[in-house]
Amino acid sequence: MRSETVIRHGAEGFAGMHKAGRLAAEVLDMITPYVIAGASTEHLDRLCHDYILAHGATPAPLNYKGFPKSTCISLNHVVCHGIPGPKTLR
Repeated sequence: MRSETVIRHGAEGFAGMHKAGRLAAEVLDMITPYVIAGASTEHLDRLCHDYILAHGATPAPLNYKGFPKSTCISLNHVVCHGIPGPKTLR
């Protein structure tokens, strides 16, 4: 059953969301130079995973309902939630 309760956040909650959003932006800035032809999605995932851990955070997708990786990387015909692996970028 789905809960219809709306959670109200105070200053502390918003500060946490701001911190998480800032780290997400930093991860995207960090990974951009590595998104090149020949890079595997597994390698990109590992770089993001290590960066997130080094900054004291936990990757949100990792182990969420069994999701095995730290990022969702979708290529070509995969619409969303692609699981990183040996496939390389072209």
